Amino acid sequence: MSSMTELTTQTLRVPGAQLRYDIRAAEAASDAPALVLIGSPMGAAGFATLAEHSGDRTVVTYDPRGVERSEKDEPGTRSTPEEHAEDVHRIIEALGGGPVDVFASSGGAVNALALVAAHPEDVRTLVAHEPPAAKYVPDREEALAAVADMATTYQRVGLGPAMAKFIGLVGHRGPVPADYPDRPVDPAMFGLPAEDDGSRDDALLQQNLVTCTHYEADFDALRAAPTRIVIAVGAESEGQLARRAGEGVAERLGIDVTVFPGDHGGFLGGEYGMRGEPDAFGAALRDTLA
Repeated sequence: MSSMTELTTQTLRVPGAQLRYDIRAAEAASDAPALVLIGSPMGAAGFATLAEHSGDRTVVTYDPRGVERSEKDEPGTRSTPEEHAEDVHRIIEALGGGPVDVFASSGGAVNALALVAAHPEDVRTLVAHEPPAAKYVPDREEALAAVADMATTYQRVGLGPAMAKFIGLVGHRGPVPADYPDRPVDPAMFGLPAEDDGSRDDALLQQNLVTCTHYEADFDALRAAPTRIVIAVGAESEGQLARRAGEGVAERLGIDVTVFPGDHGGFLGGEYGMRGEPDAFGAALRDTLA
């Protein structure tokens, strides 16, 4: 684990939002490019452990628009992978320009694919960890229908029932059943409220879920990019939707997946009450970027 200097936070105005991002500069001088860690809707706080396992280089994390410290001009509106990609592009410009290395997880991995397609000069190596691009699984119609049902459920009855469906789908192994939207859910099983508080601004269910999972990647642009693209999947998430989507993306890129330790949250070190295998995951990321 490298020794990092004190974190500094910057603010960046972009069209439609005010972003906040953090810079951790390595104590020792390094020729390695900066490493940008991105998630969606997970913000910078989710990468605290991984940042400390990321070698002797500058590490940058950020809160996506509408998440934690980054405000949107129109709260509660949907954000697209292309919007997030432009936000990250502007952060890279503010850092002095690319190429940087990027580790991106979950929805952040979808956004990072959009970034490389639009701005290939920004990224030297992209490690895209389990992008949940559900259009690229064999059971895409059932998977996308299940996602659309979650969004509809959220609008109809609120957070608890919709999030219970989301958690169930994330953990499901194998093809998504056609009757998944009709299956009963009990929010209490996941410690979620059954009552509707009336809010409709959740960063996942309102702003990013549909646009992320329904994203259509520009595979021609990705294959033509000078960026080295690595599609990473979790050793413990075999059969789950995000891993299967990652495998589908890798197949269309004509590359093999790279298996990383743990599951979808393998890099977490206790953030949000979850712990993966951060030591092994950090070592695998360093080896991949070397």
